Amino acid sequence: MLVRLRVRRFFCDRAACRRRTFVEQASGLSERYRRSSLGLKAWLRQVAVELGGRPGERLCRRMHLAAGRTRLLELLDPPPVPERAPRVLGVDEFAFRLGRTYGTVLVDVEAGQVVDALPDRTSETFAAWLREHPGAEIICRDRASAYTRAIKEAAPDVVEVTDRWHLLQNLAAAVEKICHQHRACLRKRAEEVTSRVPEVPPLMQLPLHELPRTPIMERTRHRHADIQRLVTAGWTISAIARRLHLDRKTVRRFRDTDLDQLLASATNASQPECWNRSSRT
Repeated sequence: MLVRLRVRRFFCDRAACRRRTFVEQASGLSERYRRSSLGLKAWLRQVAVELGGRPGERLCRRMHLAAGRTRLLELLDPPPVPERAPRVLGVDEFAFRLGRTYGTVLVDVEAGQVVDALPDRTSETFAAWLREHPGAEIICRDRASAYTRAIKEAAPDVVEVTDRWHLLQNLAAAVEKICHQHRACLRKRAEEVTSRVPEVPPLMQLPLHELPRTPIMERTRHRHADIQRLVTAGWTISAIARRLHLDRKTVRRFRDTDLDQLLASATNASQPECWNRSSRT
C-alpha cells in the first residue's frame, strides 16, 4: 500500500532561529520523531496498560511486533492528577518488584479510575499527598498501619472504611482462628451429633421388572448367545458374520454391548409408532 501525504513546509526568517525549516504534522496520522505509526503506538500502549513490561513483551513477540519491555513502559503516561482528592478515595499498595520495592496507588472508587501513584508506601508520602490534595470524605484502605497514621495525621475528619476484599480476608482469618482455638469443643460436638443420628432403615428390595417375551427380544437373546459362544471359541468378527449371515458392525455391537442394553433397544424398537407418539405427547 502506498500512501501519498501532501503537507506544507514552513521556513523561519529569524536568523537566530536554529530551525530553518519544518513540516506540519497531520493530526492523528503523524508525529515528530515517531518511529512507528500512531495506530501501532496505540496498540502497544494498550498492551502496556493491560499487561505491563515483561508479559507485554511476550505477547508482542507472539504477535510479531518489535517492542521490548522498556519500549512498552515508555509509552505509559502518568495519569492527570486532580487538584482535589475525590470524595471516596481508595488507597492500596502495589509491587514494583515483589518482595523488595512497593508503591501506593490511589483510586477514585466512585469513578473507578486511577488518581495517582506514589513511589513508596510510607505514611509520610501519603500524608503529604493528602495535605496537597484535600477534599476526601471517605478513604477505603487495607490493613496497613502506615496509611492509618497518615490519615490521622493529615485528614483526621475523614471516615476510614475497609474494602470488601480485606473485609472478607479478615473475617476468614478470624473464623479460622476461632475454630483453631475451640477445635476440641467442635470435635466433641461433632461426635455427639453423630451419635444421635437415627439409623437408616434398610432399603426395600423390589422385584426386578421382567421384560415381555416378544419375537424380536427372543431373537436378540439367541443372537447374543450365539455370538458370545463363537467369540469365546476364538472366532473372528469376519468369520462370525459369514457364519450367521450378519454384518460385521452388527457382530461387533453384539460382542461389545451388554444383553440388558440390547434388550432395551429391542423393546423400544418393537413399540408401535402410534404408541410412541402418544407417549411423547
